[in-house]
Amino acid sequence: MADAALVLTGSPSLAPLLARGALLSPFKRPAPDAEFPRTRLVLPGLRVDLARLAAYERVCGFPTGDDALPPTYPHVLGFPLAMRLMSGRDFPLPLLGLVHTSITITRHQAMPATGAYELTVFVAGLAPHRRGTQATVVTEVREGGDVVWESRSTYLARHRTRRPAEASREEPAEAPREEVRKPLPAVAEWRLAEDVGRRYAGASGDRNPIHLHPLTARLFGFPRAIAHGMWTVARCLAAHGTPDSCHVRAQFRAPVLLPATVTYAAGNGRFELRGGDDRIHVTGDVYPT
Repeated sequence: MADAALVLTGSPSLAPLLARGALLSPFKRPAPDAEFPRTRLVLPGLRVDLARLAAYERVCGFPTGDDALPPTYPHVLGFPLAMRLMSGRDFPLPLLGLVHTSITITRHQAMPATGAYELTVFVAGLAPHRRGTQATVVTEVREGGDVVWESRSTYLARHRTRRPAEASREEPAEAPREEVRKPLPAVAEWRLAEDVGRRYAGASGDRNPIHLHPLTARLFGFPRAIAHGMWTVARCLAAHGTPDSCHVRAQFRAPVLLPATVTYAAGNGRFELRGGDDRIHVTGDVYPT
């Protein structure tokens, strides 16, 4: 758990954090037993920018004008704080190439878009992964002192590992069971435009170059720009629907190269996004709490 709290007076600007993280990345030495920042970042009195929220709702497929925040939007609010932690000198994983592998979300109640909230973000720990080291970042949202929304995201830094036996700790326990489940029935086919990454970046602030343009994506080994993982989850949840009080789990399994045609499938509280070759991009489930 985090040790000390640092209270912020405003949400950090993402652009300089991305630049700092990129500059420091070559000097990072990731390892599961490395030291990591113990600071708990706290941002009180946060108000939602309603124009930015509407842009987010449009690009993700949520209805606009609802008083309640979409279930994934608090991740956008907390992302600058997470980036401040992950771009710092004391965070051992390089920001460049860091892969968002999973997220779990618990929403305890509907969250009015006009409410005032307190954000808390901290690094919960590091763990070995058969492909490198994985960090867990926790985001909490409070209203009137009570936690109304919380999430745990895992981020993977790929590097050579010395202990292959620890590969069993690579993924949450539910992943192997998901592999043997029957395919979910197709619900809709979505044609994703080449500019989805840029439009989501404009609404969310996440301007990672792998999402913006084929040329910048190629610098990181992708033949074309890829969709944001959090956009794919948000788009699935917009189609699936979520109760006011719910728990969401999602795993990012393969990138979506843009433009693309994908199939949204769902059933019995589960959802997935498949490519034209039946490659699984995202799996997840939703259930009331």
